[in-house]
This record gives sequence, structure tokens and C-alpha cells, in this order.
Amino acid sequence: MKKLVNTLVTASVIATAVAASSVITAVKVNANLDKVSYNYDVWENAKMTEVTLYPQTTIKFNDKEANNINQDAKAITAEIGALYNGSKIAFIVKWADGTKNITTGNCIDRYADGFAMQFASDASNPKQLPYIGMGSDGRPVVVHLQKEAFGTYEPNGYGNVAHQVNPNQTDLFGKDLANFNKKVKALATNDYERSFVAEGFRSTTEIKDGSNTSYARIGYVGKGWEGTLSRPLKDAYVDLNAAVIPVALAIWDGGKLGRNGLKYLTGWTAVKLEGKTGSEELLASLTEKSKGDAAKGKEAAMNNGCTGCHQMEAQDAENLMGPGLKNIGGYATADYLRESLVAPSAVVVPGYNRNAHSSFPWYNLEDGKRVSTMPGFDYLEQSDIEDIVAYLQTLKAEVK
Repeated sequence: MKKLVNTLVTASVIATAVAASSVITAVKVNANLDKVSYNYDVWENAKMTEVTLYPQTTIKFNDKEANNINQDAKAITAEIGALYNGSKIAFIVKWADGTKNITTGNCIDRYADGFAMQFASDASNPKQLPYIGMGSDGRPVVVHLQKEAFGTYEPNGYGNVAHQVNPNQTDLFGKDLANFNKKVKALATNDYERSFVAEGFRSTTEIKDGSNTSYARIGYVGKGWEGTLSRPLKDAYVDLNAAVIPVALAIWDGGKLGRNGLKYLTGWTAVKLEGKTGSEELLASLTEKSKGDAAKGKEAAMNNGCTGCHQMEAQDAENLMGPGLKNIGGYATADYLRESLVAPSAVVVPGYNRNAHSSFPWYNLEDGKRVSTMPGFDYLEQSDIEDIVAYLQTLKAEVK
């Protein structure tokens, strides 16, 4: 049997799908959802659902301190509620966090707590959902990011460049400096909200054409965060007016140096809009647990050389020749894992780990197209594929 040279290679292929059997219910309301924050009474109507987020371990982070802090990271849980009316859909996310971390703007080694919600631009084919976080070629996503920052200036609409200068870089003293700082505080905003479209790594683009009308807020309440997002059911980038929509949640813990690719992920999770019918295939895909034999799948994975390129389980030796898979069961739908086995080049992202051996790239360029170095395993018996998928779905950290 051929060796699985770069099993499930691409972080793209395998870090995307979904792990959750939870289904979030979006309750239909008559309330205005244009601009709702976490402390609004409207959330009394929401049905909260617990979801699990797993540490992103597909690619080793290039920060020794951050890697040490997060080496044995456990999964975390959050609660999500959703509401919708005739034109808008809104989400509230709550999660525990013993430390409040915000971006200060005056140092480079402090990171903010925050969250992001991602939506697939096209979910008509559940077997081909986009890569989580960045989308993938031909499979775009919309990502809404919210975190709390200190004195953020852009975009604030003022364009007052003079007051974006660090006070230490001015020649002001005494009352003049006090007046300068007063103006800075008046112009600054602590709200950090961004919306992006993406179709693969290095394609993430902030929406600045005026078409984005989303509204997000975040606040530290008690010993944790509460964040909200309100957005149109349909805009130029995504149509969420369906019976079921896939949503992915990401959470960053600044206290653990979390940022960029060092975060917690849910994978694609089903949100069912109350009162609407249809989307049965999508719902089934998002909640499917493979009927394969996980024990046989582990054996099949070993026989096909998976550990030659990947760290499969937490106790396995680290292997940088391919993406780490020790939490893949927390991110991936069964359909996504099947695709990664039989058509590994269907979704390829340049998430190559710079610490890996230069002689073993995760993908090659052929006529300008990224082609996975992992061969397709469509020749395997379907039962073997199902067993491997069942095994991969077991790979995930324990909940904290």
C-alpha cells in the first residue's frame, strides 16, 4: 500500500471543517437588531448553546515563549446565542477568561483578548466548505473580528494624523502635553472592529468599500468576556437567509500571547434559523460523526505512513514535515476529512511551517496552481477511508 506521504497535508485541508455536534438555534424576533450590544435586554430571548473550541495546533507558532505557554493547552468552552429578524442576524458569545488583556499601542509584546466569527460565502455544497480562518481558493469567507484596544485611531473617521503620534515623540511639555493628550483621548476609540473577505492565505482583505454594515462590541463582565455581532442576513459577500448556516468561532487569549494563528477554534458549526425549513444535507454534514471504526482507522493511518509527516496524537513526537493533526478532530467535519484524503489538492493553502525541512514542502506550484505533495488516496477501500475519518475525529484536546 502506498505511503501517505503528507497525510491530510494542508492545514487547509484539515484544519477547516467542524467538530461540533452542537446546533445553535437562531430565535426569530421582531426587535431591531441593527446595533445591539452584549448588555441589551433583547438577549433575554436567545437560547444559549455551549460549544467547544480547540487550540489551533496545525502549524507550530514561531514564538518560543508562546509555544511553551500553550504547549499543553486544553480546549475551552463558550456559549453562543443567536437572534434574527427580517433583515439582520445577531450573535452573542460568552466565555470565561480570568485575565483582561487589551492592546495598549505602546508595546509590541502585549496582545488583546478577542473573538471572530466567520461565514461561508457559499454553503450550497456541504462537502466543499471553505478553509476556516482564511477561506480557500474558490471558497471565500467573510470574517468579523472584534477585540478591545486602547486608543485606536484607524479607522475612526477623523484622519487627524498629528494626534496619532506617540506623545513621547512630540516636543510638548507641561500644559501643552496635557492638552495634546486630552485631544488624543477625545479622538481615540477603544472599539476595534474589522471585517474581511478572504479566499485563501495572503488574500485576506479588509472591507472598506462602504458595503459592510456589521456592528460588533465586546465587554469584560465578571470573570469573562461577552461579545456581540450584528450583520445583514444578506449583503454583497454572503447570503445567510437560509434554514441552516455554517458559522465558525475563534477566540484569542492575549494572556497566553494569543494572536493571528495562535487561537481557539470551533470549526464550522450549524446555526438553525427558527421557523425555516430545508438545508437538511448541510445540517447532517455539520453534525456527522463517522460510522467508521476508529481503532481500525488508527491502524490504517499508521500503515499508510501518516506519522511519517504529522504529529497525530499529543504524546507523539513532533513532526514538522506536515501539519500537526493532534486537534484536527476538533476542527473538521467528516466530509472535509474525506475530501482531504481522496483529493488533497482540492484545498491547498500556503501554511508551510518555516521550521520544517526545506526539502519537504507541503505543496508545489504547477502552472501557478498550488498542488499538495500528498497523493490522493481515492484508491483505498471506502471502509478504510471511513475508519481513518473516524480516527481523525477522535484527535482533540480535553476540555479545560
